[in-house]
Amino acid sequence: MLEFYQLKYFLAVVETGSFTKAAERVYVTQPTLSAGIKKLETTLGTRLFDRSAKRVFLTENGTRFVERAKAVLHQLNLAEAAMKTEDSPKLLRLGILMTIPSQTIRQILQPFQRQEAGLITELFEGTEQEIQNRMDEGRIDLALTIIRSGNRTKHKSHKRDKKNIPLYREPYALAIANHHPLARKKSIKPIDLANEPAIVRSRCELLSETSRFFTDHNVRPRLVYQTAQDERALTMVAAGVGFTTMPAHYHADGVSRRPMEGYNFDREIGFILSSHQQSPEKSDLLNRLITMTQNIIPDMTYQKPGT
Repeated sequence: MLEFYQLKYFLAVVETGSFTKAAERVYVTQPTLSAGIKKLETTLGTRLFDRSAKRVFLTENGTRFVERAKAVLHQLNLAEAAMKTEDSPKLLRLGILMTIPSQTIRQILQPFQRQEAGLITELFEGTEQEIQNRMDEGRIDLALTIIRSGNRTKHKSHKRDKKNIPLYREPYALAIANHHPLARKKSIKPIDLANEPAIVRSRCELLSETSRFFTDHNVRPRLVYQTAQDERALTMVAAGVGFTTMPAHYHADGVSRRPMEGYNFDREIGFILSSHQQSPEKSDLLNRLITMTQNIIPDMTYQKPGT
C-alpha cells in the first residue's frame, strides 16, 4: 500500500536530483529517505531511479509515475488545505523564488500581514522549477517568481493576465566591493575580470549562461567561494573576497553595482496564480495581495547599475 510520506520522498528526489538534498528537503536522514524509496519501489514492483555516483536519474517507469504521484499528492493536499481552512479561513500558501532578495519579500509581505488580521502564511522557498512542481501538485496558491515571456497571455482588453501578473523587470549586473579599483569604472569589460577572484551563486538562474559568457570572452575568473545563499554572497563581496553577478535589486553597504559590457541579461518577476480552482474567499485574498503589491512596486525601485 502506498504511503503519503513515500510520495513526498519520491517527488523530493525528482525535484532535487539527489537523495542527500531530498532528505534535507523533507527533514529526514538519508538512510530514512532511501528506505522509504526502496519500500515504494517494492510496493510498485519496479525501480524508479537509476543511481550513479554523482546523480540520480528517473527510470522509464519512474518518469511515468511522476504525474501519477503529483495527482495523488494534489488530492491529499486539497483535503489537508480544506481542513486547515476550516480552522484558519485566511490561509495563504505562497511560493517564493529563492533568488529574490529578502528585503523585497519583506516590503511585500509586511503591510499585507498587518492588513489581514488572522492571516496564516505558509511559505515555500525554492528554484523556479521546484515552485512550478509544487504548483502542479496543488501545494501553492500563488508564486512570486520569474515570468517567462512564452508563458504570458496578452488580452485585447489589456486586462491583467488571469494567471501571470508581471510586477517588475530588472537586469543582472556585476557586484564588486566599493574599495576595488574596478568599482571606479562606469562600465567593466569581461577581460578586466581575468584572474579576479569570483563568487558563484549556485542557485542563480543564469549560472550556465554566465559561465558561457566568460568562456566566450576567453576569461577565466578564479573561483574562491560558492554558496546557495545570495545574501551571504553579497556579504562576501562587500568583504572583498571576490565579485559576483546578481539581479539589480540586490544591494548592500560596501558593494558597487556595475554593468558589464555584453552581459545583457534581465528577468521579469511577478505573481503566478495556481491553475487549480480556488474558493471565492481564497481568490479574494490573493487578489488583495496582488493589488497591494502592484501599488507598492513603484516604491521598490533599485539604483541602476553604474549610476
